[in-house]
Amino acid sequence: MGTGKRGLITAAVTVVCAVTVLAAPGMAFAAPSPTPSPSASASASASPSADPAPVTNEELEAVRTKLEKLYHAASVATDEYNAAEEAAEKQSAEIVELAKKIVQGKEKLAELKKRAGSAAAAQYRSGGLPDEAHLMLSDNPQHFLDNTRRVLQGQRATKGLLAEMTRTQQDLEQYAKDASAQWRRLEKGRKAKAAAQKKIEKQIKAAEELESQLEKEERERLAELEAAAARKAQTAWLDSGILEDLKTKASERGRKAVAYATEQLGKPYEWGAEGPKTYDCSGLTSQAWASAGRPIPRTSQEQWKRLKHVPVEEMRPGDLIIYNADASHVAMYVGDGSIIHAPRPGRTVTVAGAGSMRILGVVRPDA
Repeated sequence: MGTGKRGLITAAVTVVCAVTVLAAPGMAFAAPSPTPSPSASASASASPSADPAPVTNEELEAVRTKLEKLYHAASVATDEYNAAEEAAEKQSAEIVELAKKIVQGKEKLAELKKRAGSAAAAQYRSGGLPDEAHLMLSDNPQHFLDNTRRVLQGQRATKGLLAEMTRTQQDLEQYAKDASAQWRRLEKGRKAKAAAQKKIEKQIKAAEELESQLEKEERERLAELEAAAARKAQTAWLDSGILEDLKTKASERGRKAVAYATEQLGKPYEWGAEGPKTYDCSGLTSQAWASAGRPIPRTSQEQWKRLKHVPVEEMRPGDLIIYNADASHVAMYVGDGSIIHAPRPGRTVTVAGAGSMRILGVVRPDA
């Protein structure tokens, strides 16, 4: 269509392409060129009296594809953000523990120094003459020998105190080095989290700007196209006969996790959120399993890496389905070919077909 609307949509898609490329890993971020305003675009390509031609399904399909790429990139960046957040929490806890050890070590060292000082003073008071002189001057040789044994024991104890002081000092130095290293990692993680946040916000903003160019009727048609694509993928998955093999029942913890996820239906998606009011995809699954008494990794990528893999044909309710080649999305299988998941910004926690997206594999938290 040669009208202002077509030019506007084309320009918006072009901007989205630029943002998607710039957001690739290892690329520097640059602000996209300004999207032409509706008035400027319209005046350049159509007369004021011309009626805008409707956006075609092909053009809406292009928009849908670009939106899918943008929200996928936002999902990847969200995993980066969540991983940095999880690492920061762990590092902060370790720094606190190291600080406690340093305080305890200093107190121990002070006590050891005090004891060593007392021992040295006692030896000084009993010294001054050689052992032979003490023996000759002693009225009771046995008493002298007993004292000599006590002195030797005291000397050995003093050596032990000095050795323990040395070990304690070395421990304190190591704790200080460990704490310094944790602080450096914490700072590095903070920068990684900030960078991931910028990526997320850039992708979501570009997607929202692209969708905002559409009229209400066009957004409805776009939603229909998204639903049709999901139904097509789900139908193909079901036609494979997968449900015929899914006879397994949920474990007790699996039932609890499914119940938790079900209670969250209708709550908004929010990147980085773990509830109770909003969730991202892995925030929902990790909290569902935490409620069932089985803590699991926070991000979909770590859930894929660290939880036991099971064949798709053996999955049971409560298992987690990991999507996309980069493990950037996760959902909970709830039975009958369905999942509960937090899809993306602008959506709510919902039920969907398990095969409506590209399945990477299945993991079982309570294996």
